[in-house]
Amino acid sequence: MREGAHPGRIAAIPAQSRAAAAANRTRPALTQARGAPSTAPPGRVGRKSTTREPIIQEPETAEPATEPEATRRDAGVTESARANRGWWDRNADEYQTEHGTFLGDDRFVWGPEGLDEVEAGLLGPPEELSGRDVLEIGAGAAQCARWLAAQGARPVALDLSHRQLQHALRIGGSFPLVCADACALPFADGSFDLACSAYGALPFVADPRLVLREVRRVLRPGGRFVFSVTHPIRWAFPDEPGPEGLSVSGSYFDRTPYVEQDEQGRAVYVEHHRTLGDRVRDVVASGFRLVDLVEPEWPAWNTSEWGGWSPLRGNLIPGTAIFVCERD
Repeated sequence: MREGAHPGRIAAIPAQSRAAAAANRTRPALTQARGAPSTAPPGRVGRKSTTREPIIQEPETAEPATEPEATRRDAGVTESARANRGWWDRNADEYQTEHGTFLGDDRFVWGPEGLDEVEAGLLGPPEELSGRDVLEIGAGAAQCARWLAAQGARPVALDLSHRQLQHALRIGGSFPLVCADACALPFADGSFDLACSAYGALPFVADPRLVLREVRRVLRPGGRFVFSVTHPIRWAFPDEPGPEGLSVSGSYFDRTPYVEQDEQGRAVYVEHHRTLGDRVRDVVASGFRLVDLVEPEWPAWNTSEWGGWSPLRGNLIPGTAIFVCERD
């Protein structure tokens, strides 16, 4: 059913012909956001993170020669995938070092607000997860999959970035890790009961319906898919945590991708904008039923800034949108 997916190693699955590529991992902000809270919030679920220890010692992938240029332009499926695979492979070490404490090793966090699945129960009550087959898309270091395994579920952690999955190996776990394309999932039809994605894949692909249709294909009838993305309204505002981030600076309806490109004009990072209505139509057109749309409020305990997210902005406008979808 899950060819090549074995615990304790990364199964590299090449993209299949039905989709050229996709980018599979949370970058929790609209592109420029690279900060993260330096400490785990008090009283949250999850053990102390080990991600601030020296990490994997290997030759690093070369960085772009100069700082990339930020622009808005078209970027297709193939270009987006190539750029984002490279970005996450280059930046996985920094990402896990910087964000690891907030994410924990075995927490399931839906976004920078800190909404935890143990409280939200969007996949269902934790006590009902035992024995369920669950696919995590854009898993990174597989923190969510690790939490699912602790509830007795049988997770599979999938990511486009091999380097991110090396961090999943470093932290440990007995579940399969698969390096593959979210637009061409290497699993048989009806392989999973549940699927989830916390800021993974969907913000980075040029055609999100490719991912949604693949997820529906691998889910069993009655299966649930829950995914979180940057709230679409954020695209109209500067990605700044302070007062300068509270004034509209662009059209919410401008769907032109955000692209960082090198001196030759080659994309090195791409993020795609969909309006809230676009997201709903994508879900429905892909054969899902939308059963809930969650817009987490900023909690009082979270006093930290995370890139463009902050208590100031979080108390005024939403930062995350979580779509709860079911396959009939």
